[in-house]
Amino acid sequence: MGGETAKPKVVSTEYPIRAPAPVGKRITHIYKERITQFYSTGQWEKRNLLAMMYEGIASGPPHVRLSTWAAPGLSRPTFKEAMAGEYKPAVVGQSFGPSWSTHWFKVVLRVPTNLQDKEHLEFQWDSNSEGMVWTDDGKPLQGLTGGGERVEWILPNSFRDGKEHTIYIEMACNSMFGNPTGGDTIQPPNPNKSFQLVKADICAVNLDARQLWIDTWIIGDAAREFPEDSWEQHQALNVVTNIIDSYVLGDKDSLKKCRKIAQEYIGSNVDSSKVYDSGLPSQVFGIGHCHIDTCWLWPWAETKRKVARSWSNQCDLMERYPELNFACSQAQQYKWLKTLYPYAFDRVKQKVKERRFHPIGGSWVEHDTNMPSGESLVRQFLYGQRFFESNFGERCRTFWLPDTFGYSSQLPQICRLAGMDRFLTQKLSWNNINNFPHTTFNWVSLDGSQVICHMPPAETYTSEAEFGDVRRSVTQHKSMDQDHTSLLVFGKGDGGGGPTWQHIEKLRRCRGISDQVGLLPRVHLGNTVDDFFDKLQEKADTLVTWYGELYFELHRGTYTTQANNKRNNRESEFMLRELELLATIASIRSSSYKYPKPQFDEMWEAVLLCQFHDCLPGSAIEMCYDDSDELYAKVFQMGKDIYKDIYKAFGITRLGMNTELGEPIALNTMPWHRKEIVELTETELGVACGSGLFVNVKPFKTSATKAVTVQEVSDGAFVMQNDQLTVQIKDGNVTSLVDRKTGREIIPEGEKANQLVIFDDKPLYWQAWDVEVYHLDTRKVVPYGKTKILEDKDHRVSVMTEAIISDNSRIQTILSLSAAIEGQQSYLECTANVTWYETMKFLKVEFPVDIRNTEASYETQYGIVKRPTHYNTTWDMAKFEVCCHKFADLSEHGYGVSILNDSKYGFATCGNLMRLSLLRSPKAPDAHADMGTHTIRWAILPHKGDLSATTVRAGYNFNHRMKVVSAPRTTDISTLMANPVELKGDDSLILDCVKRGEDDEDVSYDNSIPPRKGRSVIVRIYESLGGRSTGTVTTTWDVKKVFKTNILEDDGDEVKLDKNGAFSIILKPFEVATYRLQL
Repeated sequence: MGGETAKPKVVSTEYPIRAPAPVGKRITHIYKERITQFYSTGQWEKRNLLAMMYEGIASGPPHVRLSTWAAPGLSRPTFKEAMAGEYKPAVVGQSFGPSWSTHWFKVVLRVPTNLQDKEHLEFQWDSNSEGMVWTDDGKPLQGLTGGGERVEWILPNSFRDGKEHTIYIEMACNSMFGNPTGGDTIQPPNPNKSFQLVKADICAVNLDARQLWIDTWIIGDAAREFPEDSWEQHQALNVVTNIIDSYVLGDKDSLKKCRKIAQEYIGSNVDSSKVYDSGLPSQVFGIGHCHIDTCWLWPWAETKRKVARSWSNQCDLMERYPELNFACSQAQQYKWLKTLYPYAFDRVKQKVKERRFHPIGGSWVEHDTNMPSGESLVRQFLYGQRFFESNFGERCRTFWLPDTFGYSSQLPQICRLAGMDRFLTQKLSWNNINNFPHTTFNWVSLDGSQVICHMPPAETYTSEAEFGDVRRSVTQHKSMDQDHTSLLVFGKGDGGGGPTWQHIEKLRRCRGISDQVGLLPRVHLGNTVDDFFDKLQEKADTLVTWYGELYFELHRGTYTTQANNKRNNRESEFMLRELELLATIASIRSSSYKYPKPQFDEMWEAVLLCQFHDCLPGSAIEMCYDDSDELYAKVFQMGKDIYKDIYKAFGITRLGMNTELGEPIALNTMPWHRKEIVELTETELGVACGSGLFVNVKPFKTSATKAVTVQEVSDGAFVMQNDQLTVQIKDGNVTSLVDRKTGREIIPEGEKANQLVIFDDKPLYWQAWDVEVYHLDTRKVVPYGKTKILEDKDHRVSVMTEAIISDNSRIQTILSLSAAIEGQQSYLECTANVTWYETMKFLKVEFPVDIRNTEASYETQYGIVKRPTHYNTTWDMAKFEVCCHKFADLSEHGYGVSILNDSKYGFATCGNLMRLSLLRSPKAPDAHADMGTHTIRWAILPHKGDLSATTVRAGYNFNHRMKVVSAPRTTDISTLMANPVELKGDDSLILDCVKRGEDDEDVSYDNSIPPRKGRSVIVRIYESLGGRSTGTVTTTWDVKKVFKTNILEDDGDEVKLDKNGAFSIILKPFEVATYRLQL
């Protein structure tokens, strides 16, 4: 009982009583820094993993024999042309140039006996420039990048026979990003660069060493990038340290041991696509992509080769990596490939059939969306979707535009009308003032149409498939409360290339880490972009909404840079609008006139190409604008030829072309009544008046009292007046503008309108792209010289003023006031002739107006965008420079002022100060951007009432004057007067397009899309002011049926015709409606 003591139990343990040696805590940052030494070049490369990367290398004769032929000049000959060249011996170490030239190499390979049985043989070529591997019978196989990237071509097993085998390499003397001067990518090209061939070897690659490199790279990233308070980070550092410590130089078994150690962290399936078969739910979905700027730091001709190089690479990778899915946009690039590289195009078609290579985007190019007209945006999708349907049997569902500089408020509506209900971009991640708040959301157009928009949270469309990109796909995701998934768009881009084998191997290991260890978001390869959006669509009703434009808070200078290019765009759009209308009428009026569909297609494809997001915005090198000038010249010449044929079909001629003329008539292709004073000869005037297609021109009658006057009231001060306006001008500036009908003064007391101002224009980096907010602090007035009367005619008066901008630049402004026309609002017009040779300056013209509103209105495609005139928030201030089309307007209740323009897109309204941007002078990437002479027109249009059809129609008329033509006396003019299709009703409705149906049997020539029997006419109408509107379409054609269609001209609901063949329409605010009239 009590008092006993228990005998203590002896516990056996191996834990030593005394510490055998000190053990310290790992100095983490040193161990982290050590990781890259294991696989990097430099002082350790002969002792680290790189020393075992190759089991043998064969260089020079007899194993590698090189000869070369230099293509003449800067030509880019075909394979057949290159085979006719005279080849001379070449060696590694030689340099080749100059920039943009092409050198073809005949490469004769003989694998030495000691390498023939090695596991993996590559021919590695590095000329520090881009290139293409060709078979000896002319098949393009694979692109090469140079500079250490994508330098390998895997030798076929047939090359292991010890015999000679020949390939050809087409060397382009440019890097992935062109030929920039110095080390700055966006500097103008250096025309005299040369490129050294530094490698041309047969290499036996040790695949264990290569795979261990990727293992160590990714595990090392985990050690560096996982938070240090996570066991996953410490485990990664332990594993990678163990790998490095276990490596023995020269011991192949140690490589296998190291790879076994790596499996502790990345799992055992990373050497194949089986790594994605775990069945565990994924958050990040990888899609291969190759963004190729259709022109940027290289000309179009080089883009054509980039496409062939890049897409051949992907077809090759798909043979080795079954999980790779690749999405690529831009129908233009597919057409180039089809035309110039039929073998490569057939490979692409096969991969499309296998559902591995995915045409995406639905547009002709990845276009700018700020400046093209509404009809141009429609044609981007019409031509893009039809190409994809014709060549691949399917249209695209996703609009893909990752790199454009802001997104128009009408894009969701146009996308839906083009059969697309989802949209991908990421450019708003570049905003330099405000962070865009969403990743995945419903984007809503002006008319209420919506698309699901996703902006990859890794914030890149050229991901290198890094560990950090996968991690950021969640850590930077802004819509996690609605949906936690995201796309990871990976692959070399901008200059092309696409995914590399390293990218795919890295993503395999990232997936392995997620399944084996965790913490890293689980990435998945093998799905398509549409698969991803299909899942999002299930949650669409829970996604947040964003209404209106996706304004890009950067690259605002692109609304102005390369003025000539922008003028060509505007003029070609108006020309094509008119020509299609006239050709439609002519083709229905006369069986002898053939609707010139092939010519229209060629012209539209050229205009659409020039709307690429680095061409139209002005952010490409000078060579690109040489190309676009040439292309536009061809478009305008083709237009002249079509006009000539149409006039012949109508039995009319251009004024002055025929000596036996009847009365002159004017061509009116606007869908409303017009009355304009037109010049018949240098001394004769007429008044064109009417609402038909052709209108009568009556003599301009003078009277004792002039309809418009000009008077010098004091030195340098003038008064111009017509029945509607009184304008006071002092030394080039408008000091007063009075609406005589209302008695309203437009210019605030003491202010000056039409005042030229110049700003320093030195952005943080992107010269052609950016104008920064601080440029506003550098405003300087350009002082005018003395004003003088230029013309004092019965129909128009003008005063001219010259201003010296600098020693190199000057501007001549001509302010004109025409005789007022009853029922039509007068405006004060200015024509500026500019000689411009500035450096980093920005020229604008200002219009202070006596109007107060916190919002100004700007014309956009098919509607109006309202933007703040104040700087209440940083979101408001970020819009210090915005895009407009033919006009901007500031109105208060009952009155307003519109500024019209003929070729400009940049504008700003700050308080009551309206400012039109005229010219910039950046020096990169085009050192001569905008240098030379320019003619620019604008006008001040005061108007009673709010913004209305008065301004909308004036914008159209200002950009497209009536043409005066003549009809021989033998021509029955009466048959030309009536417009065969007319729109009546609310004046906010605009009949913007009349054309023939794409698939009409007498028009279509695409055998891949079935023609439609009979003849049809397409009419496109939009509501321009933001209100429900009604109207009636009447026609003199024999219309059997009418269908409301989408913009791809697929029939929807049939529209009821009345007994006269007319039909009624009701459009919602800013709606775009297309109708097909079956004749």
